[in-house]
Amino acid sequence: MGAKQESTSGSKDADRRLGRRALLVGGTAAAVGTAVLARDELARLWWRAPGVEKPREQGAVDYTGARWVAASDANWRRADRPDDFGIDMVVVHVTQGSFASAVRAFQDPGHKAAAHYIVGQDGRVTQMIRELDVAYHAGNRDYNERSVGIEHEGFVDRPQDFTGEMYAASARLTAGICARYEIPVDREHIIGHVEVPGTDHTDPGPHWDWDRYMKLVRRAATSGPPSGGPTGPTPSGTGV
Repeated sequence: MGAKQESTSGSKDADRRLGRRALLVGGTAAAVGTAVLARDELARLWWRAPGVEKPREQGAVDYTGARWVAASDANWRRADRPDDFGIDMVVVHVTQGSFASAVRAFQDPGHKAAAHYIVGQDGRVTQMIRELDVAYHAGNRDYNERSVGIEHEGFVDRPQDFTGEMYAASARLTAGICARYEIPVDREHIIGHVEVPGTDHTDPGPHWDWDRYMKLVRRAATSGPPSGGPTGPTPSGTGV
């Protein structure tokens, strides 16, 4: 499985981060002699308080044509991206298994990892985590916070698994993500899991055709891929 849990503890670090940010905001507000900055920051962070959740539309997807199947809450953490963490990267993964097995893994709270999307060999796209939330997919906290993770059905040592339908569907998906967050369409911002610092994964592997993929992403980007979202709820199910 390409996705991997964050490399550091979640809840305690999140609490400490919130505390540090509150102190920074408070200090800045005092320095400028106004509470406006602190008030604005607290307005964005109110839902992080215990027992409070930011309103969500159940089943909404960020990419037109994606099918919504929710991942387990244990495999991601709630956020408000790109307001709290800027998104500047797409990470390409390979499932090392079937489409169905990836869906089951991401729904398993014991797996402790999931990506935002899965793309099948037939070109179907399932979204399991909202882009505004942090998925545990890269094995690196910083990269998780700043990226969208896309899994691709197959095995790294089977070039036949990377079909034309998969490349085309994934390229449209990536082009839409790049358009939403103004991410440059280049290899510095569209990377493989293997390129994430500290990871022990090798996906998408030597048979992933980066030249072909990037040409398709650029073509989709210039032809006006669907980039707005969320698009509203879609039927849920197994995604298979």
